Amino acid sequence: MPAKDFYVAIELGSSKITGIAGQKRMDGSINVLAIATEPSATCIRKGVVYNIDKTNQCIRNIVQKLQNTLQTEIRLVHVGIGGQGIRSVANTLAVDFDEATVVNHATIDNMMDGNRNTRYPNQTKLDVAPQEYKVDSQYQIDPVGIECNRIEGNFLNIVWRDAFCRNLYKCFEQNGMPEPRYYLTQMALADNILSDTEKRTGCVLVDLGAGTTTVSIYYKNILRHMVTIPLGGNNITKDITSFHIDEMEAEKLKLKHAAAYTNSTEVDPDMKISIDPQRTIPYREFVNLVEARVEEIIKNVLAQIPSDYIDKIGGGIVLTGGGVNLKNMETTFRKYSNIERVRVAKTINSSVNSAKNVTIENDAMLCAALSLLHKADEMSSGRPLSEINNLFSILEEEQQSETVVTRDPATPKRPGQVLTRQEREAEEEEARKRAEEEQKRKEEEDAQKRAEEEEKRKQNSFMSKVKKNIISFGKKVFEPEE
Repeated sequence: MPAKDFYVAIELGSSKITGIAGQKRMDGSINVLAIATEPSATCIRKGVVYNIDKTNQCIRNIVQKLQNTLQTEIRLVHVGIGGQGIRSVANTLAVDFDEATVVNHATIDNMMDGNRNTRYPNQTKLDVAPQEYKVDSQYQIDPVGIECNRIEGNFLNIVWRDAFCRNLYKCFEQNGMPEPRYYLTQMALADNILSDTEKRTGCVLVDLGAGTTTVSIYYKNILRHMVTIPLGGNNITKDITSFHIDEMEAEKLKLKHAAAYTNSTEVDPDMKISIDPQRTIPYREFVNLVEARVEEIIKNVLAQIPSDYIDKIGGGIVLTGGGVNLKNMETTFRKYSNIERVRVAKTINSSVNSAKNVTIENDAMLCAALSLLHKADEMSSGRPLSEINNLFSILEEEQQSETVVTRDPATPKRPGQVLTRQEREAEEEEARKRAEEEQKRKEEEDAQKRAEEEEKRKQNSFMSKVKKNIISFGKKVFEPEE
């Protein structure tokens, strides 16, 4: 029987692309209906699309697998954006008032438009994480209605390289692809993995992936910093290949024998690891190699914590992603960070159920996909497959019937949601028009103010006073006496 009312999320990982379909229940839980994966090593590097055609084909394969399981077309997918190059950039805009003024919505809108019009060379602005406003000397989340002489708007812009954005968009702009809705994977993860207490007291969210590791800093429920470093589990695997074995065998050895930390007293100096029937490698050398790479990754993660927040992470460190499955990863983070509160998140906060034919491992590998699924806000389900002759003639049929999926303009953008290329262009055009109207209004106000000042100056000038005195004297001379 065809499935109804479901959502579909796609995570573009460095080792595999994962597609997941599920339903969301009233109690906030998720019921997973289908999961499909495709290896992505030949098309995605460091979380970034570098081969558009191969990535497109992988996504088509995933969509087809999900459709076959659900027996329903997928008309829309929620796609996670992440990978190398994503970072946050702080931006501050200030407004000084001539006299004490009550902040209104127009002031805030103008500041937001000013930030929206901020450009970064060769970078696309994916999203803006709301920050506090500094009203005179006080910080406020909502400054509207507060009187002040100066207001500073603090914005945290999430940016990504233009080329990476173009490649991702092109994967979904080809004929026959479902309509995409883009979300920042890390913000979806934070919303579904971190507790309110961790976000409020301050914490570091570390997503240890295959090709990259992303670090996000939260404090007082606000995202303060985000950066992705080009180091991940694949770096450990590549180091193991130095023992003259191929990458696939190195990955198997890592999964079987590697640990982030190994107590030296537990290592037998004569112990060997078998590579094949003819070759072995010293276990001590293997341990040293793995630990050295893990240490490098962890120290790079800790180096990303801004100095302003070193002492503001009372919520500790939260680890997720496939890399946390390496034995003793929690212990190793405690060792190098000197932060005792470290936990591993192997699933999301919401309850997750699954259909009979779906197996969900509790190993953090699906955290990102499940978070994107939980974040999804538009139904992905379309017509039953029995009504469609060709699974990938969807776009053509929709064009013929003029029923292309579009976002309702009245629907506000959700935190972490990334606009499509067309939506971003429309938003920028609207912001440009508002800026022009505001500039025109200011110019008219300035011109009127100058005219009033000029008139006032003329009235107060010396000649004006002389003229007034002459007129006054003349009136006294020629007025008849009573």
